[in-house]
Amino acid sequence: MQRGEKLKYMANEITIIIADDHSVVRQGVRTLLETQNDFKIVGEAATGEEAVKLCAEFFPDVVLLDLLMPGIGGVEATAQIKQASPVSNVVVLTSYHDDEYILPAIKSGALSYLLKDVSATELIEAVRKAAVDEVVLHPRVAQKIMREIQQTNEQSESETDLSRSEFEVLRLLADGLSNSEIGERLFVSENTVKSHVSNILSKLHLKNRTQAAVYAWRNRLL
Repeated sequence: MQRGEKLKYMANEITIIIADDHSVVRQGVRTLLETQNDFKIVGEAATGEEAVKLCAEFFPDVVLLDLLMPGIGGVEATAQIKQASPVSNVVVLTSYHDDEYILPAIKSGALSYLLKDVSATELIEAVRKAAVDEVVLHPRVAQKIMREIQQTNEQSESETDLSRSEFEVLRLLADGLSNSEIGERLFVSENTVKSHVSNILSKLHLKNRTQAAVYAWRNRLL
């Protein structure tokens, strides 16, 4: 077992770090998440540097991360978190939905992007999905991503490196299906789907499912 996997297998809890420079926000999010018996808050951070340090120490399943914080900020923190703890999925939780923040955050490795007007139920659901590598995008964020990729007509040569099965998995992944749903659709095991997803990310030089979905949308594979 790798060191970064230790918290995942010690219990059935979803381990979480909350990173926001406003203590009131951190406390409010913590109070909400602690209503869930299977959630465990393992740390809080007020800066990007603190978030990276905590992730290197605790290897959480999910990091709830604001983008505008003192120090390195959320986008750079996301990239450093993914280096320090590849097992951690970053869920951006911010007030900002400008183009200058969304795509850089996704490119840096963020799995999901939520705005702070999200409901309590939606936030809890997003954390659960992030723990199993499923993407959640705020509708306004999804619209901006779609507008961006519609303006891009580039085709990547890496696409030709995908096998037929990997190509099908990529299409279904971009359509929002989970690994288990893709397995049912293609009549293969969930482990086989996970293997295909790993190969897709490696061949296309992508960091996570969100980037794979954006790639598929951008290249009109749906």
